[in-house]
Amino acid sequence: MQLRQMNKYRRIEEFLREHKCPNFRMKQILNAIFKERIDKYNEMNVLPKSLRGILVKEFGESILDVIPLKEQHSEQVTKVLFEISGNEKVETVNMKYKAGWESFCISSQCGCSFGCKFCATGDIGLKRNLTSDEITDQILYFHLQGHSIDSISFMGMGEALANVQVFDAIDVLTDPTLFALSPRRLTISTIGIIPSIKKMTQNYPQVNLTFSLHSPFNEQRSKLMPINNRYPLLDVLDILDEHIRVTSRKVYIAYIMLPGVNDSIDHAKGVVSLLKGRYKAGSLYHVNLIRYNHTVRSPLWFDEVDESRVVNFYKELKSSGLNVTIRSQFGIDIDAACGQLYANYQKSDKQ
Repeated sequence: MQLRQMNKYRRIEEFLREHKCPNFRMKQILNAIFKERIDKYNEMNVLPKSLRGILVKEFGESILDVIPLKEQHSEQVTKVLFEISGNEKVETVNMKYKAGWESFCISSQCGCSFGCKFCATGDIGLKRNLTSDEITDQILYFHLQGHSIDSISFMGMGEALANVQVFDAIDVLTDPTLFALSPRRLTISTIGIIPSIKKMTQNYPQVNLTFSLHSPFNEQRSKLMPINNRYPLLDVLDILDEHIRVTSRKVYIAYIMLPGVNDSIDHAKGVVSLLKGRYKAGSLYHVNLIRYNHTVRSPLWFDEVDESRVVNFYKELKSSGLNVTIRSQFGIDIDAACGQLYANYQKSDKQ
C-alpha cells in the first residue's frame, strides 16, 4: 500500500520546532517563498545567518526538489523538462491565453502503467509515482519565476488518481498559508479509477473532475484503454453521476478524436446515447473534443485528423443538447500537447 508522505513545509515546520525557533520563523520563510519569490535559504535575509546555515545543511540550498533541465517555447506555450530524484525526468506545460491568464498542466507520475494505445507517456511504463513535493514544485518553479498561477490541470504525465500523493498535493496547493489556490482552479483528469473518484467526491468536492472517455462503446474502449476491463465504462459513469449529485458540480468528458477509429457519426450518436441517459439527462456533463496529436512513441499510429469529421461530430453532440467544446490546440510543435509528453525525450535518451 502506498503511504502519504509528509510534505516539505511540514518537515520545515517540525525542524524549526525541534530547534526551538520562535513560531514566526515559519511565517517568515513562507513569506519569502510565496510573497517575495525567493527560492534559496541563504537569500532569505530576514532569517538569522545561523538559521539559514542549518536550513541549507538539512534541506539543501534551494526550496525546490525538482531541477529544471530544459525549456522549449512555442507561441503561448512553454514546456519544462525537470529532473527528479533517481535521475528520472518529468515534463510540465505552461499555457498563456490571450485573455491574460495562465494555465499549467502538471505531471503526477514519471511514466504511466495503464498503456492507453494513443499515448506516448503510457508506452514507456511507470517509472514511479511523484511525491507531493515533486508535484507541487512544478508549480512552485513557475511561481518563483513570476508567473501568475491561474489554473492547474493534473493532465501531464501519469494517471493522477493512481498516486495517493496527489491528494496531499491538492492540500498543499489549496492551503491558505501556502499556494492559497481555490480548489475550483484545480482539475484532476482520470481514466476512471473508481475508488479515487469516490475519494474526490467525499474530500475534494470543489476540485474539477475530467473523465477520459475516448469511446462510448465498452469493447472498443477496452482495446484502446485496458483500464476499462478493471473499471467498466458504465460503472465509472454511475460513480460520476453520484459525484454530480453530491457536489452539484459539472464533470468534464475528454474525448480524443482518433482518425478513422472513434470519430464517426455512429460514435457521436453513441456519446449522445451514453450521456443523455445519465443524471439530469447529461446536462452537467461537458464534452471536450480533443484533436489527436501525433507522438514519437505510442503503441498505435493514427492518420491525420480530418477536420470535417471533428466538426460533424461536434454538431451531432451540440444538436442533441449536450454541452460540447472543440478544444484549442497548444504546443504541438514542441510535443507539449495531449498525449505527447516525454515522447521526444524518451526517444533521444535511448538512441
